Amino acid sequence: MNRLISAAVAATLLSLAGCTLHSPAPGKPDGGPSAPAGSPPASKSHPRFAPPPGVSSHWNGTLGVYQIDSERDTYYRERTFYRWQDGWSWAGTLQGPWEPVDSTGVPPALYRHHAQ
Repeated sequence: MNRLISAAVAATLLSLAGCTLHSPAPGKPDGGPSAPAGSPPASKSHPRFAPPPGVSSHWNGTLGVYQIDSERDTYYRERTFYRWQDGWSWAGTLQGPWEPVDSTGVPPALYRHHAQ
């Protein structure tokens, strides 16, 4: 029984090992960068969604996705890249292959952004 409890405690500690505490960075109280009034919320990352691997990006809170810094109208969320070029397409990597997708395959706020 003691081994079971010890294993449970060890598993809990290991799962919490990835969590860290830090002081907010200068700028806003939450540590995010300061932005001019009226601009969309932007930060380098999101607490739930991981950024795209190996790609420079920033989190756009209004659209609910990462914007790829080096590509126009290209976004990322949950292991999927989205691109707008007179219609939506998606890919598992930035290099493609890109597949067409309809509105049901694009995060809602992102779809509405380009539907205007």
